[in-house]
Amino acid sequence: MLHGTNDECRWRGAGERPRRAPALTSATVPFPSIDPYADGLLEVGDRNQVYWCASGNPAGRPALVVHGGPGSGSSPRARKAFDPNVFRIVQFDQRGCGRSMPSAADPDTDMVVNTTGHLIADMERLRTHLGIDRWLLYGGSWGSTLILAYAERYPERVTGIVLVGVTSTRRREIDWLYRGLARLLPAEWARFRSVLPGDGDLVEGYRRLLEQPDPAVRRNAAIEWCRWEDAVIAHESLGSPGQYSAEPDTALLAFVRICTHYFAHAAWLDEGVLLREAGRLAGIPGELIHGRLDLSAPLETAWELAQAWPDARLHVIDDSGHTGSPAMGEAVVRAIARFA
Repeated sequence: MLHGTNDECRWRGAGERPRRAPALTSATVPFPSIDPYADGLLEVGDRNQVYWCASGNPAGRPALVVHGGPGSGSSPRARKAFDPNVFRIVQFDQRGCGRSMPSAADPDTDMVVNTTGHLIADMERLRTHLGIDRWLLYGGSWGSTLILAYAERYPERVTGIVLVGVTSTRRREIDWLYRGLARLLPAEWARFRSVLPGDGDLVEGYRRLLEQPDPAVRRNAAIEWCRWEDAVIAHESLGSPGQYSAEPDTALLAFVRICTHYFAHAAWLDEGVLLREAGRLAGIPGELIHGRLDLSAPLETAWELAQAWPDARLHVIDDSGHTGSPAMGEAVVRAIARFA
């Protein structure tokens, strides 16, 4: 449950609700909506094409926006936090979602070539394609995991990092979200669990359902997965009923198939490796913004990262959960402005 969505930077049938994106309201975002000045499909191998778009100042400071999910697609709302006169704002849809092709909603799409390693390579290929030497990285939730993995692999390519709703996709984080929270939401979790026989690995069980040939089985599993996601944010001021499960089928299926695929494999990351290797980020300034009321991604991970990364500053937003708040939106704008 680590998310974010789109409008023009995404296919029309995919829905437009924000997933795990910071709250950026008209009161907190000083910059207007802007259209991309360039976009395209980048060949990344494995029969995959990654959609990208660029907006703002073509000669400005490069900034890459990394969406959440995994599998949610990019959002035009995210670029409102950037001064378009200062930044060259680059966005992309990760493999299998948004306008990238092929879509994970298609059961014939090969998920073996959709891993964290592939996404890191896609980011580097995009940087080279656009002729960018170094860039600022901004993203939230799953996006923060991917940013950390990329930055620890290529620290020389990063000018700064802004993370919102910090996660590292450890198995303990995944287990908390899809099992531990049962202690707080017992009725909702009972329904979530009831879709599968027995009491085994729920994430792996749902992953297998999303690989079934019967479209009705896949659709029902995707709906129930997102119903659980809805329950986890229901207490938040910006959470709304059906925020995830009411999305169109194509977006729903792509999102849940990618999400379960990544979480069943703990994102192909050794447990705790992103925190252990945070020393590789030395010299890179970072801003960590996290809601104290975030049930799905508790504050612990953000705090641990701040301890391991001396160049990062942690900002705890007392009134925010994972979907954000006006105060969180203001913190995001201030954090990005630091790099302007």
